[in-house]
Amino acid sequence: MNQVKETTIRLKKNFINKITKGYPLIEKNAVIDTNKLTHEGMVIKLVDNNNKFIAKGYYGKQNKGNGWILTYDEQTKIDYDFFRDRLNKAINLRKEFYNNQDTTAFRIFNGEGDNIGGLTIDYFDGYYLINWYSEGIYMFREYIIKALSELTDYKGIYQKKRFNDGGKYIDDDDFVIGERGNFPIIVKENGVKFAVYLNEGAMVGFFIDQRDVRNIIKEKYAKNKNVLNTFSYTGAFSVFAAKGGAKKTTSVDLANRSRKKTVEQFEINNINADEQDIIVEDVFKYFKYAVKKQLLFDLVILDPPSFAKSKKHTFSASKDYTNLLKEAILITEKSGIIIASTNCSSFDMKRFKEFVDKAFHETNTQYNIVEEFYLPTDFKINTKYKESNYLKVLFIKKS
Repeated sequence: MNQVKETTIRLKKNFINKITKGYPLIEKNAVIDTNKLTHEGMVIKLVDNNNKFIAKGYYGKQNKGNGWILTYDEQTKIDYDFFRDRLNKAINLRKEFYNNQDTTAFRIFNGEGDNIGGLTIDYFDGYYLINWYSEGIYMFREYIIKALSELTDYKGIYQKKRFNDGGKYIDDDDFVIGERGNFPIIVKENGVKFAVYLNEGAMVGFFIDQRDVRNIIKEKYAKNKNVLNTFSYTGAFSVFAAKGGAKKTTSVDLANRSRKKTVEQFEINNINADEQDIIVEDVFKYFKYAVKKQLLFDLVILDPPSFAKSKKHTFSASKDYTNLLKEAILITEKSGIIIASTNCSSFDMKRFKEFVDKAFHETNTQYNIVEEFYLPTDFKINTKYKESNYLKVLFIKKS
């Protein structure tokens, strides 16, 4: 890339204080000179009406924003050295993960938490996966890929482009450089194995932000328990529960692929999948079946997507989590545990606890929150941007 030209853009007065205090998102309605925003990836120098410097960022459409702040220093150039420095700092913060032989999948760069919004990079046993969340940050790919390749001893680098008009994954060849992986790659998380695919669409096989939650299930909550894992995807929670000595696991997910993928995860961990229940069905339909058959579980895991749609149900975490919990309460044993999890960034833990309280109040059931979890340490957050701390997990004991 050539030297990046900077374009001066005026900020509306009521947004200036927020940004000077460290808020990293350039909101869509924060800019006066929208006519100057001609192409994503342009570096923008934000000023007030008196042309006083505020910050530098880049223009890139993502969710509720028109880009991200990159620096509050007017003299800093947004060039290769800038991106290399940011990546180097992030990698150094994760040194302990690189040295952990029992966990070979983790995040090395977490967007605005590592001071470049719109970009995440994950590590999978020598392979790196870059997620580009806007066309704007993708315009800097040469700098970022070059820096990553120079700073790490990589086997191969893959990418996911997540910035088409619908905000969905762009399906094309994800391979960037190095050697192509022989998939699945088998990674470890606290000694448990997972099959990972960097070449099969948007998802890779499991969500590494739930590492701490899965581990405590194995170590503390699963032994001799009858476990229900809803919205189970590829069965990661079920595998950890089984490894922790669960009496039995039941995994329920609507996606047809979930059965084959869940069987695979069990088998690579030497767990007989035939001894576990793997059900391809709408979770809400399964709840009704469980009530009808008077099924009860010692441990119920709820980890729904923020938004999901089936033929009969539309689920929105911000609107429907209370009702989801009410369904789960009905099939949880007395003194059983419900693990309620959400990655929805539109509400905080306080509001999430209100959903929980409402659900138990409306079912006339007593409860006690015994554990709570947020993102693991490799998912560095930006304290000035609460949405970056999106993961909220509660272990709720039914009285």
